[in-house]
Amino acid sequence: MKVTQAEFQNMKEEIVKDLISRLIDERGLSMEQAFDAVYTSRLFEKLNDPKTGLFFQSSGYVYSYLTEELRLT
Repeated sequence: MKVTQAEFQNMKEEIVKDLISRLIDERGLSMEQAFDAVYTSRLFEKLNDPKTGLFFQSSGYVYSYLTEELRLT
């Protein structure tokens, strides 16, 4: 399924918003820590690449990869 750049951006932003919210709620991170964790992650690099298709996945699915990455660092 093809999406426009604007649709891709919106879908990505919704996932990022959910990831940050979950890090704050579930892991007790401050907003600054949550933003930093998401935006500096390898997962975010992949989320920025439409070819990975991550933006089509649920935020819960993407969050599981982020928490795994954070656990390993």
